[in-house]
Amino acid sequence: MDKNKIIKSENIRRSANLPDYETALATFSWSAAHDVLDFMPGGALNIAHEAIDKHLILGQGEKIALRWIAKTGERTEFTYEELAHLTNKFANVLQAQGIKKGDRVYSLLGRKPELFIAALGTLKAGCVFCPLFSAFGPEPIKARMEIGGANALITSASLYRRKVKGIRAELPSLRNVFLIDGEAEGTNLLTDLMDTASDEFSTVPMKPEDMALLHFTSGTTGRPKGVVHVHEAVVAHHVTGRFALDLRPTDTYWCTADPGWVTGTSYGIIAPLVIGVTMIVDEADFDPARWYSILETEGVNVWYTAPTAIRMLMKAGRDMPTGHEFPHLRFMASVGEPLNPEAVVWGNEVFGQPFHDNWWQTETGGIMIANYASMDVKPGSMGKPLPGITAGILNVTPTDVQELTEPLAIGELALRPGWPSMMRAYLHEEARYNKCFRGGWYLSGDLAMRDSDGYYWFVGRSDDVIKSAGHLIGPFEVESALLEHPAVAEVAVVGLPDETAGEIVKAYVALKPGYQAKDGLRLDLLGHARKRLGPAVAPKEIVFRKNLPKTRSGKIMRRLLKARELGLPEGDISTLESDEQ
Repeated sequence: MDKNKIIKSENIRRSANLPDYETALATFSWSAAHDVLDFMPGGALNIAHEAIDKHLILGQGEKIALRWIAKTGERTEFTYEELAHLTNKFANVLQAQGIKKGDRVYSLLGRKPELFIAALGTLKAGCVFCPLFSAFGPEPIKARMEIGGANALITSASLYRRKVKGIRAELPSLRNVFLIDGEAEGTNLLTDLMDTASDEFSTVPMKPEDMALLHFTSGTTGRPKGVVHVHEAVVAHHVTGRFALDLRPTDTYWCTADPGWVTGTSYGIIAPLVIGVTMIVDEADFDPARWYSILETEGVNVWYTAPTAIRMLMKAGRDMPTGHEFPHLRFMASVGEPLNPEAVVWGNEVFGQPFHDNWWQTETGGIMIANYASMDVKPGSMGKPLPGITAGILNVTPTDVQELTEPLAIGELALRPGWPSMMRAYLHEEARYNKCFRGGWYLSGDLAMRDSDGYYWFVGRSDDVIKSAGHLIGPFEVESALLEHPAVAEVAVVGLPDETAGEIVKAYVALKPGYQAKDGLRLDLLGHARKRLGPAVAPKEIVFRKNLPKTRSGKIMRRLLKARELGLPEGDISTLESDEQ
């Protein structure tokens, strides 16, 4: 990737929420960020108060908070006042059913209005909200509910019968199941309970360090980790929503992430509602024509999506957006995995502006490094740290950590602890949590480098980086080069053992429609990579696949490809989509 290529942002620099990055770095403080929010009396804090209640206090209850688009295309709108009443009802339902402050309430739903109501109502009641992805099977559901000690679950009748009923006897802490439709033995029909519940409720005042959210993240081995976040995280959600996504109260905002994942909660529920935007929620699965239509007809101003979705839009062809106009679209951002440079450039060509990549993790709770609206974008870079965040590149050894200051030195990306949305624990795994912190740094497990302008560049997960003939090769750079070829839709790169070089680079490639997996194309791709990367970095072997294994949130699972190649244990694959070879 060309680290000197720049896409200018002069047209929006002056109007951005963060107009001057250097000034913000010098003047920002988390204490001042706390003061901006409308905390409850006595220093108490509750995310739901910031997201819903305060807008009624400020006289903004009639504003549209959520516009839900059903699979049929039918639209339903909820004002902030309506959302307040519905979340009050849900909080009253929880209390009436014996769900107490601190209890864990899980959701297993698609993008339904009831999910958003449950999330905020749970927080209002002082309970802990834990979202599950609706495509999970029974085993990953059971593991996450066991680890978190689930006390209540909101789901649909169909999902309950297919995925929960058979494991419920193994979940003794699960006292209540609420169905949004239909009936099943041992469950409650939520609509009946909501109909009789009061729409008046006093949001439970919480301490900033009280547990609010429980998210799960998968490792390469072992059980998923339960990541604990507290109510104070809302301070970071507010700041990062404004600075990294450039959100404003007048915006119509579309986050395409499913609320079953941390992005869909932090930036699909909390941050936008705290800022007071109108959110778009689309129930349907990905469809390029539908997406272009939503961007146009809903007048979306800010769009937050994932690299996989962007590549699928690219795969659909340049003719797809023809005939659509996006005069309201001001800012586009991406997260989930690194965004390849050609996708940034494609966005600039199709929409007249680049996608702004950013970096964060379930453990960080919010965006840590980003390309801001006012910044020039270097395609392939994840940008610069947010004000209030200190990042570094470290050389990590078993006995020491040392910060690397020279430009483009490769090391582990690390952050100085102390931001409000930093995880407070891995639930029941203190030793595993403590290993994330060394020498006054949080160690992310990602390898990166920083250029002379202060932009950070993703290299790979520490266990993904390939060591070949003395070279450290980041799979992301090789993948990005191959994606520049017109035939390539998706690619994953791994290192495989080699007696001479230590490891060799192997690439797995999925082709765009109209291209055939033949030896001539394989040789063409090998030549293209050698020309772009040089023989030391280019892949030595390329194989074609119909699809690549991905998590249900869209991340390509390199480690799974490598494990299968070497006959090693596959580790936690509870988040795997079915993949076709």
